Amino acid sequence: MLIVTTNDIPGKTVTTVLGEVFGLTVRSRNIGSNIGASFKALAGGELKGITTLLHGAREEALKRLWAEAEQKGANAVLAFRFETNDYNGAGVEVCAYGTAVVVA
Repeated sequence: MLIVTTNDIPGKTVTTVLGEVFGLTVRSRNIGSNIGASFKALAGGELKGITTLLHGAREEALKRLWAEAEQKGANAVLAFRFETNDYNGAGVEVCAYGTAVVVA
């Protein structure tokens, strides 16, 4: 499966547009991560626990997008994007989305 942020793929022709596909996950932060992040925010620097949380959430969202595109019969996803939102201060929501297509 080819997943690109562009609206086309050089050298490929879109033969079928299958529609929107999404991968969504919501991950909660653990209490230790929240406390550690609060102290780290005072001193400055990377919040490694939060970085790890976001990285895992993005990977999960991408896997779910891939699975949905594959289920629709796609061999590529165009205009791929991530959207990330804070979830009520307790976690993070990550949505991966794009357009599932068949390319030749």
